[in-house]
Amino acid sequence: MNEDMRSPHPEQPPPGAVPPRAAAPEAASRAAAWADPAPLGLAGFALTTLLLSIINTNLLKETAGILPVLGLALFYGGLAQFAAGLMEFRRGNTFGATAFVSFAAFWLSYWWIAPRVALAGDAHNALGLFLLGWAIFTAYMTIGALRVSLPVLAVFVLLTLTFLFLAIGSFQGGAGHVMTEVGGWFGILTGLAAWYASAAGVINAAHGRTVVPLGSLPGRAEPGERVRHDERSGRSV
Repeated sequence: MNEDMRSPHPEQPPPGAVPPRAAAPEAASRAAAWADPAPLGLAGFALTTLLLSIINTNLLKETAGILPVLGLALFYGGLAQFAAGLMEFRRGNTFGATAFVSFAAFWLSYWWIAPRVALAGDAHNALGLFLLGWAIFTAYMTIGALRVSLPVLAVFVLLTLTFLFLAIGSFQGGAGHVMTEVGGWFGILTGLAAWYASAAGVINAAHGRTVVPLGSLPGRAEPGERVRHDERSGRSV
């Protein structure tokens, strides 16, 4: 070993080295400084989904009704959700990062595609394939949601059905088809479930306790149980 890399006192670490036991609490402290981005991502997804789904049900018949959806798709469902996904990467949450960044990309692509389809003409089969691809993605993400919470699981189950019915409606001609309207109703339920999950995250964090229940899933420990287990094992969360 090069003599320059050795400490003159064997019992002391080399200059600049971080003792192993000191590094873990420091990393945990940095991670704790990051707020939970999930409520933001869920809120952006919820409102954008709700407004578009109301249009898909044909309840709102205004010719320019798509404009507020495009605004939300760019800024709230798109950019805000993308930021939430990046924060989930920083927190080490693979599921949350994949979900939020992917659905942010969905809304940004919708913002780009929707007005151009209106100008370019019929593309119902291509849009059907687009929606079917998202149905497949959401279906396998639903398996991951089994380890998150009951409201999030409900969001992914309902969203899978939403994409599936919208894809079928698009293959059958697009807007105005009964399958598109059914997809719109499932989209409304999806948005409401996402809003509930977002509200629970914000309210429970603000109060420091469970005010809005999230339910429980088989095989998933509740937060209090995880903390007690980690205390016994000597690990920090």
